[in-house]
Amino acid sequence: YDSTHNRCPYTVECDLDNKKLLVDGQKISVFMERDPSKIAWGTAGADYVVESTGVFTTLDKANAHITGGAKKVIISAPSADAPMFVMGVNHTKYDKSMNIVSNASCTTNCLAPLAKVINDKFGIVEGLMTTVHAITATQKTVDGPSGKDWRSGRGAFQNIIPSSTGAAKAVG
Repeated sequence: YDSTHNRCPYTVECDLDNKKLLVDGQKISVFMERDPSKIAWGTAGADYVVESTGVFTTLDKANAHITGGAKKVIISAPSADAPMFVMGVNHTKYDKSMNIVSNASCTTNCLAPLAKVINDKFGIVEGLMTTVHAITATQKTVDGPSGKDWRSGRGAFQNIIPSSTGAAKAVG
């Protein structure tokens, strides 16, 4: 049961001996490992890994998935050094020899395609963007202390909380 998505409409079982989750009879490998290099991606048949922890966002760190047996890694966040691609913007520059890439941020994926169309048709001299983001898992549901900054300690449901984004920089 999930507070947002309600009850799962499928049969869900656990095969602890073989470390599998069975969803309507479909076997899904389950791993309990903090170090991606120790996950047997190859044995599980996972050629592509989507790195969505927010922890392994550099080429060096994401390479741990390759060490574990994955063939390709897509980082679902901006990366300091991995090539970054946004569909409809620069995806044609992807080369199949690239084993680790970044798909930028959700904000960049919203802004970049529209900015590209406007820039290609009319040109953009200067721009300003404002992002209103849905509540995320790291935000407080009620006011409380935050190690990040004082604004992040405010209750997310009662406030529109200003935050920084790298989207404008990523779009250029």
